Amino acid sequence: MTTRLLLLADTHVPRRARRLPDAVLRAVDEADVVVHAGDWVDLATVELLRSRARLLHGVYGNNDGQEIRAVLPEVARFTAEGVRVAVVHETGAATGREKRMDAAFPDDDLLVFGHSHIPWDTVTPRGLRLLNPGSPTDRRRQPVCTLMQVVIDGEHIAATLVPVP
Repeated sequence: MTTRLLLLADTHVPRRARRLPDAVLRAVDEADVVVHAGDWVDLATVELLRSRARLLHGVYGNNDGQEIRAVLPEVARFTAEGVRVAVVHETGAATGREKRMDAAFPDDDLLVFGHSHIPWDTVTPRGLRLLNPGSPTDRRRQPVCTLMQVVIDGEHIAATLVPVP
């Protein structure tokens, strides 16, 4: 069996965008599981994704207020096709990230994170896959806004970074 994940982070609605782009909403509709790694900013965005996604896993970020913190955890965990997935907003500086995350998430196979708005795809010395989808609404220093699509097929994890127009 195959599971299609849509990875999002740092949507910052309505501060950086008035709403989620249509391309993001289409991707939500197509995914088996939507994962949001925090900095939603607006509870309405959480509710929108909950209403559209087949299954939603999300965490709060540093820009999320009490309304969002009341309904989402700091760390989320789930399993897809036998792959143990963890979700967190912040992982700290890029330097040394792999070793820190190996220590912080010793029982997981895939860690989805956000905060930096910088796409990231690496594997730690232990084999933990680290994925950051960037931001679909606030590219900051990146050339384009992005999201990430992931296909889990058995133990194989295929990630594709997708530009958001």
